[in-house]
Amino acid sequence: MRDSLKTGLNFGMTSGVITTLGLMVGLNSGTHSVAAVISGILTIAVSDSLSDAMGVHVSKEAEGGHSDSYLWLVMAATFVTKLVVASTFVVPVLLLDLGSAMVAAVAWGAVLITVMSWRIARAQGSDPGKAILEHLFVGGVVVVATHYSGQWIGGYFGGGAIA
Repeated sequence: MRDSLKTGLNFGMTSGVITTLGLMVGLNSGTHSVAAVISGILTIAVSDSLSDAMGVHVSKEAEGGHSDSYLWLVMAATFVTKLVVASTFVVPVLLLDLGSAMVAAVAWGAVLITVMSWRIARAQGSDPGKAILEHLFVGGVVVVATHYSGQWIGGYFGGGAIA
């Protein structure tokens, strides 16, 4: 696989999972609102996908030594991957009660991170277990931190009703 595609796919996948889970968990903890969570997911899917794609493009451009086609391909791969991955997190919110949807979303995110980490580690000849645990740990920190920050923000701004 071309390096530009690998970069875009892996960055988009990681950011799509971690950012979307953080947003979902924080919004759920702060608002307990299906509409807020779905709105947040869809907003992240579009705005943060574009932002990350541009960020990867500029970062790779600043490194130098990359062709224009490489820069645009990594940008497109990042955008599409993050857009698709982030959008998949709407499904459990539409199908389940919000509490169950959060559990399902965290499980889905863990599956995606596990598969990606395993593939990267195998390709590099390193220990997949170590990579998986490391990446799941970071994702877990994000989920816990956004849960408690969402609770604090929701409490501070009126018991969960953010105006």
